[in-house]
Amino acid sequence: MTDEEVAPEALQLFRALSVAMRTDLLRNAVVHSVASGTVLFEQGDVPTFQLIVLAGSVQLFGRSADGREVLIEAVRSQDLVIPAAVLTGAPYLMQARVPEPSRLLLIHAAAFRAAVETNPLLAQAVIGSLAQQFRRMVRQIKSLKLRTAIQRVGCYLLALSQRQRTPDKAVLPFEKMLIASELGITRESFSRALSSLSNSGIQVHGQIVVIHDASRLAAECGYDPVTDGPDTDDFVV
Repeated sequence: MTDEEVAPEALQLFRALSVAMRTDLLRNAVVHSVASGTVLFEQGDVPTFQLIVLAGSVQLFGRSADGREVLIEAVRSQDLVIPAAVLTGAPYLMQARVPEPSRLLLIHAAAFRAAVETNPLLAQAVIGSLAQQFRRMVRQIKSLKLRTAIQRVGCYLLALSQRQRTPDKAVLPFEKMLIASELGITRESFSRALSSLSNSGIQVHGQIVVIHDASRLAAECGYDPVTDGPDTDDFVV
């Protein structure tokens, strides 16, 4: 696991709650360790738990009627997994899979809904999480609709290096096929984009992409700090 594990009582979601409120909510929760490749739920399932990532990550996939699958998003430490479905009791629109050994906090869905309904501080924290997820989705849609495949890949690398706090390189977190899927392109298009971006000062060594000139790459790919940079209130990952 690449991220340090967060204890349930230390979750940012619970920071505004009193000790008594936090203890009461965690009575209806369990910490669960899951192996790489575990399917947490299927598209169309009705939520029985609110899942919160304590360590590791969860990948969310969309699937078409003919079985074609795309990676929509990866959620990481301290993220709630699709809280919108849990709060409404609606079926999940995506499948959730774990790409690495991870630990999750599972809170019974009914208990979580009741706590949100009766506790304004918890409700405010959940709204903040929903707002973050909405912003991430808008960013993704903007990139898909406004950029070429090469621009998407370049901006993805720059954003990844920022998140990893390594401005001279980016370590690809998943297989190239999954990253291509998240960016709305094929594996072959992703490879071609990486090759084209060598003219912009990058070098690829397996899962490590060396960025020799971040300013040049940003200029040529149309990197936008508002769209591509981290939000000031993002959870630390």
